[in-house]
Amino acid sequence: MPKVLITPRSFGKHSDEAKRILTAHGFEVVTNPYGRILTEEEMKKEIVDVDAVIVGVDPLNADVLAFAKNLKVISKYGVGTDNIDIEYCKANNIPVTITRNANSDSVADFTFTLMLAIARRIVEIDKSCRAMDWGKKTSIGIYGKTLGVIGTGAIGKGVIKRAYGFDMTVLAYDMYQDDQLAKEYNVNYVELEQLIRESDFITLHLPATPETTNMFSEKEFSTMKDTAVLVNTARGELIDEDALYEVLKNKKIWGAGLDVFKKEPPEKKELLELDNIIVGAHAAASSVDAVNKMSLMAVENILANFK
Repeated sequence: MPKVLITPRSFGKHSDEAKRILTAHGFEVVTNPYGRILTEEEMKKEIVDVDAVIVGVDPLNADVLAFAKNLKVISKYGVGTDNIDIEYCKANNIPVTITRNANSDSVADFTFTLMLAIARRIVEIDKSCRAMDWGKKTSIGIYGKTLGVIGTGAIGKGVIKRAYGFDMTVLAYDMYQDDQLAKEYNVNYVELEQLIRESDFITLHLPATPETTNMFSEKEFSTMKDTAVLVNTARGELIDEDALYEVLKNKKIWGAGLDVFKKEPPEKKELLELDNIIVGAHAAASSVDAVNKMSLMAVENILANFK
């Protein structure tokens, strides 16, 4: 009986349909026994005799994959594959699939939620009211402002579509421009420096690569408006967290909304003490709709590629 390891904790959380499909196709299903992201040593132990794996952000580097003697397919629960050694997989004929667009709407929703929450200081206001402090807190608006979208893939496009209803001016930066998107939603593709300088809200939707690591650091923060909001629901590597802490602490920008960090929980714990940042536990994709869709798609990808 072929064996499949499932590491994402949210897999099948709201429906058992995906697991039932695997069982019906003769798979033995093994789920994450730790209740958290696995370490490299734990992955090495769990992956030894599996034929397939559905993986979240757990490590699947070459050292880990060397222990997977029976592995025939990797099904990424999501789209980012920076935790998987793709070159090793190619060299060893292990297909790697992704659940493309399964969580796009969920992440776009969460991105816009963070933008609104930071602008209107929702968390601060809620906290004060719970302490019986009914004093007014001045906030900033979002309607009619300038939105900078870095990365116009499925999620970036989703954010732009939502911004359209807020009558926002949209600037975009991407190596590959979407002319149809630009025409339909009046999007202006510009150089990164211009986007950072002119945007009231900036949202990141890029993978983590050597080129994008720390793309927001001291230089970029120094050119942002002092009323600007930065949102990251993509990858923590995109932001220099030390530099971000300094600009937030010194009120050099209005605020930030981060659902991702370089390490989760973040090593820069001082960030969690600031009142002009809202943090998430990499939860942007964790809606009932997205979880069900990703679970089913991850299973479909295994069945389509299993040998």
